[in-house]
Amino acid sequence: MSEVTAEMIARGRFADGRSPERRRMANHMREARERLTSSGAGNIVFDVELLRLYCKGRKEAIVPQALLSLAVAAMTLLWMPLSLVGIWLVGVLSVLGLGWALADRFLRQGDGAQKARNWQARFICVEAANGLAWSSFALLMSGVSDPWATTYVMVVFMLAAAIHTVVTAFLPAAVYAALAPNALAIVLYMRPASLSGPIAPLTLLACGTLFYFAILSRRIYASQLDRLAIQGEKDALIAELEQAKSNSDEARRRAEEASLAKSRFLATMSHELRTPLNAILGFSEVMKSELFGPHAVDAYRDYSNDIHNSGQHLLMLINEILDLSRVEAGRYELKEEAVLIAGVIEDCRHLLTLRARKRGVTMSEIIEPNMPRIWADERAVRQIALNLLTNAIKFTPQGGQVTIKAGWTMAGGQYFSVKDTGPGIPEEEIPIIMSSFGRGSTAQKNADEGTGLGLPIVKGLVELHGGTFTLRSKLREGTEVIVVFPPERVMSALPQFNQGSEPPERQRGARGAA
Repeated sequence: MSEVTAEMIARGRFADGRSPERRRMANHMREARERLTSSGAGNIVFDVELLRLYCKGRKEAIVPQALLSLAVAAMTLLWMPLSLVGIWLVGVLSVLGLGWALADRFLRQGDGAQKARNWQARFICVEAANGLAWSSFALLMSGVSDPWATTYVMVVFMLAAAIHTVVTAFLPAAVYAALAPNALAIVLYMRPASLSGPIAPLTLLACGTLFYFAILSRRIYASQLDRLAIQGEKDALIAELEQAKSNSDEARRRAEEASLAKSRFLATMSHELRTPLNAILGFSEVMKSELFGPHAVDAYRDYSNDIHNSGQHLLMLINEILDLSRVEAGRYELKEEAVLIAGVIEDCRHLLTLRARKRGVTMSEIIEPNMPRIWADERAVRQIALNLLTNAIKFTPQGGQVTIKAGWTMAGGQYFSVKDTGPGIPEEEIPIIMSSFGRGSTAQKNADEGTGLGLPIVKGLVELHGGTFTLRSKLREGTEVIVVFPPERVMSALPQFNQGSEPPERQRGARGAA
C-alpha cells in the first residue's frame, strides 16, 4: 500500500471509536474519497507525493543536465574566452548541485504534509535560480555577431527549457519560475526592432515554444495527479475490501462458534431430557395397560394413552435433535462394519409395510442382484433408509406408489433411491426443506406430523460416509431422493488383488465380512 493511502487510513479509519464498525468504515471511505477529489491546489497528501516525484526526477536529471552544461560550455568556447565560460558553467553547476542536495535531503528526511509548503517554496526558488543561471547564457553570447551564434543560442535555450519542463512538471509554479527567465532572456537577446523584422518570427517562435512547454507541463501535472488519485482510490478500495473480508471472516467465525455451541447445547439437553421422558413413557405404559387394576374412570385410560403417545412423539423429536446435533457438532462417530444395502432396505420396507397399507400406498423394489457389502455404519444406513421411506409414504396419496432402487454407479460406487408419486416439491422450497426444522407448503397444508429434521439428518449422515445426497422433484409428478456411497466403501466388487497390494480399507472390509 502506498504512503498516500497509509496516511489517509491513519487519519480517517477509526476516527469515531464509539460508532459501530460499519459506520466507522463508511466514514473512513467518505473521508478518503474527499481527499481523492482534489484539483491539486489544496491537497496536502498529494502535494507530498508530488514533491517526492519531483525530488526523484531532480536527482535522476542531475547527470543529463550536467553533461548538457559541459557540452554547451565546450561549444561556447568557439566564440567566448574560457574564463567567462568557466564562470557561467560554475554558476549553472552550483545551482544544479544545490537542487540535488535539497532533493536528497527531502527524500532522506521524509518530511510530512506539515512542511510541504515550505519545501515547495525552496524548490521554486531553486528552479528560479536555475532559470536565471541558464538565462545568463544570453548575456554571455550577447556580444557575438556571428549569424550561427543566434541559432546556437536558440537551440541551447530550447534544450534547457525541455529538460526544465520534464523535471519540474510535478510543481507547476517551479515550471513557470524556470521558464520565465528563459523567455525574458530570449526577448532581450533577439531585441526585434518591429514585428515585421526578420528576427521577429524567430523570437515569436521561441516564445511560443516556451509557452507550449508550460502547457505541456500542466498536462503532465494533471495526468500525474489523476494517476495518483486513481492509485489512491484503488488502494482505499483494497483497504475497504480487506476490512470487509476481515469483518466477514470474523462474523463467519462467530456464526460457526454460535452454531457449534447451539449443537452442543441441543445434544446435551436432548440427552438430559431422555431420562425423565423414559420414566414418563414407562409409567404411562403401565397406566394405559392397567397392569395394577382397571381405572375407576374410563377417561383416565384415554388420558394415559394420550400421555404415552405424546411421550413417544417427544422421544422421537429428541432423538432426531440429538442425531442432528451430533452430526453438526462433529461428534457423531461412525461404527463401521460390513453392511449389505439390499438387506437394510428389505428390513426397512418390511417395518413400514403396515403403514403403507393403511395409507393405500404400494411399495416395490428394483435391486441389482449379487451386490457386495459396503463398509459403513449400519445404524446410520438404516436410519437413512427409514427416514426416506417414511417421508415417501407420508406424502404419497392413496393409490400411489413408492419405488425403491439399489444398484451400481458409473464410478463403481453403490446407490439406492426412493421415488414416490406424490404431489412433488416446488423448486423454490427445496432449500427450505433441506434446512433444519424446514417444512414445505405441502406438509403444512396436509398438517402431516413431522419436525423437519429427517432430510437434514439423512444428508448429514450421507456426507459423513463421504457420499452424495440428491433430491429431485417435480410438481404433480413426485419426488426422488438418491443416496450414493463412494467406490472406496465397496468391499469386494472387483477381482481380488494380491495380498501385498490390497488396499487397507478392503483388507479391513474383508475381515469385517468374515
